[in-house]
Amino acid sequence: MRNFAFAERGAIDALGNRFPRYNGAPTLDYPIIIRDMVREPDVMGPVFASARWGLMPTWMKPGGRPPPINARCEGISTNGLFRSAYRSRRCLVPINGFFEWKDIFGTGKNKQPYAIAMADGSPFALAGIWETRRDNDIETRSFAIVTCEPNEMMAQIHDRMPVVLHREDYERWLSPEPDPNDLMKPFPAELMTMWPIGRNVGSPKNDTADIIDPIDPDPEPTLI
Repeated sequence: MRNFAFAERGAIDALGNRFPRYNGAPTLDYPIIIRDMVREPDVMGPVFASARWGLMPTWMKPGGRPPPINARCEGISTNGLFRSAYRSRRCLVPINGFFEWKDIFGTGKNKQPYAIAMADGSPFALAGIWETRRDNDIETRSFAIVTCEPNEMMAQIHDRMPVVLHREDYERWLSPEPDPNDLMKPFPAELMTMWPIGRNVGSPKNDTADIIDPIDPDPEPTLI
């Protein structure tokens, strides 16, 4: 993929003192990669931009339903909430890993969090969609992460996973192609790893490097 240019230089610089972030959460701002104007006039290319996690289309009223943080790949091309962004405003969400919770008893009352990353420790990118809106002369960009069926590893803890893109598919996901449907599929399980972590990850206030330290899960968890 080509080198990235920068959009909203000031906004990206402002994010600098917020990273590294070890425990991200919805409503926070993140750097995403979008297809936008680059330095050369009339040339579109990959650029970094700042966006808030939680998709807010222009027609959605603030203070109403919570902005969706995920978009299921099934029906994304026809769902009125996502179809416009999916068709023309797709993005990459660069990360080193993500969290998911296993519902131990299937009751929602006792969950074990897991950290998920690449087996070789390399950074990667999730498939996302983005929107921009203006309220009171303030323009904001927002995004949601696309999800799909889980691979064999993720299926042990959850029935969904984010769409993880192969590096060779980054440019295609950002391209003007209206429906790259075949890219929205489970990432190979053998290229990923996961491990149990402490429940303090449940609060974004806990944002230190040790949040992702592995733990020994309770061999006989109790129903709480």
